[in-house]
Amino acid sequence: MPDTSIPTTATSTVPAAASSAATAGEERLAYRLFTGADDRAFCERVSAALAEGYVLHGSPAASFNGSTVIVAQALVLPAAIASADAAVANAVDELDADEFGADGVFAGHA
Repeated sequence: MPDTSIPTTATSTVPAAASSAATAGEERLAYRLFTGADDRAFCERVSAALAEGYVLHGSPAASFNGSTVIVAQALVLPAAIASADAAVANAVDELDADEFGADGVFAGHA
């Protein structure tokens, strides 16, 4: 049977075994988006990324192209989420209410 899968992103076209070897000397991407036909091969690529330490990010998406269900799933490294959360927390800590002329605006509010 011919391969009817839709081409995937560059980070997800490498077989799982080759992916681990190829990225051994490279920094892993913080975000990856997998796309393709809803088949075993797609699930194997996502499963391989999960085994490498990625976590699912958001819900999967599905579409129908007239003959095949096409799916997409985003995955991220937990460290990427932690560093983004820390950056937001630091930015909030650095806000100075006086800079915006907000003295007393929040007085009496919890």
